[in-house]
Amino acid sequence: MTLQTAPLGTQPAARRRALPLAAVTALAAFAPLVWGTTYVVTTDFLPAGHPLFAGLARALPAGLVALALGGTLPRGTWLFRSVVLGLLNIGFFFPLLFISAEHLPGGVAATLGAAQPLLVAFLAAAVLGERIVLWRLAWAVVGAVGVGFVVLGRSAGMDLIGVLAGLGGTASMGLGVVLTKKWGRPEGVRPISMVGWQLTAGGLFLLPVTLLAEGLPAVDARAVGGYLWLGLVGGLLAYALWFWAIGRLPVTRASLLGFLSPLMAATLGVLLKGETFGPLQTLGMVLAFGAMLLGQLGGFRVLRPQR
Repeated sequence: MTLQTAPLGTQPAARRRALPLAAVTALAAFAPLVWGTTYVVTTDFLPAGHPLFAGLARALPAGLVALALGGTLPRGTWLFRSVVLGLLNIGFFFPLLFISAEHLPGGVAATLGAAQPLLVAFLAAAVLGERIVLWRLAWAVVGAVGVGFVVLGRSAGMDLIGVLAGLGGTASMGLGVVLTKKWGRPEGVRPISMVGWQLTAGGLFLLPVTLLAEGLPAVDARAVGGYLWLGLVGGLLAYALWFWAIGRLPVTRASLLGFLSPLMAATLGVLLKGETFGPLQTLGMVLAFGAMLLGQLGGFRVLRPQR
C-alpha cells in the first residue's frame, strides 16, 4: 500500500480543530526555547569531546520511542524522504550543533543559528514559491543583529571549527525545515510518527559513525540526566510540536521563532553561570525579542479546517 501525501497544513477536517495562529505560534515557540538549553547542558552535564555520541544519544532512543508511539513505518517515496529529512534535521544537524557548542563559548554558537530565518526566507522562495515579505525579512535582520549584541561580548572567542560547524548546522536544518514544509505529511500519519522516522534515520546514520570515530564515553548519572533531557524533551517532544506547527505557519514566520533559542541560552548564562547583561546586551535582547514578535504580525486569524 502506498501512503498518500497531504500537505502538512491540509490534513482532513475531521482530524483538525479550528485553532488561532497565535496559539499555534505559542506552541511552536516551545521548541526553540528548549533547544536554547542545549548549550548549558552540553558544557555542564555531558562528557567533553563526544559530540557525535551526544547527537546519537539525543536522536536514536527518542526515535525508537516515537516509532513505538506512532505505530507507522515509512513506505514508498517516504522511505527516501524520511532519510533525507532525518539527515538534514537530525543526523547532520545534531553533531554539528554539539561541535559548535563545545568550541564556541558564551552562547556564540547560538548566534550562528540566528542566520537561519534569512536562509529559510530565500530557500522558501526558491523551493516553495513563498513570496519574500520584505518587512519580515527586515525583522529577521534586526533580530540577528540583536542576538549578536546579546551573546557576543568582548570575551567571546571565535574558533574556526566551531564557526564552520555552527554555520553548517544552520544550513542543514534550514533546508530540512523547508523540505519538511514542501513534502508535507502522508495522509493518515500522525506527527509523532514523522518525528520517529527522522530521529531514527538520523540516529542510525550516527551509530556507526560514532562508534568508528569516537567510541563510547564514560557516562555518569549527571550525563544520563543531560541525555534524557536532550532526547525526550529537546528531541521527542520539541520536534513533535515543531513539525506540527510548521504545517500551520508560513515557514519564514516559524523560523523567526528560532531567535528564542539564543535568547534562552543567554538567559540561562545569567541565571546559572553568574553572567551579567550590560547595556549592549540589554539592547540586543530588546531588539531580538521585538523582532521575533513583530515578525509574527499579520494573519493572526482562526485556523479553520480546510474542506
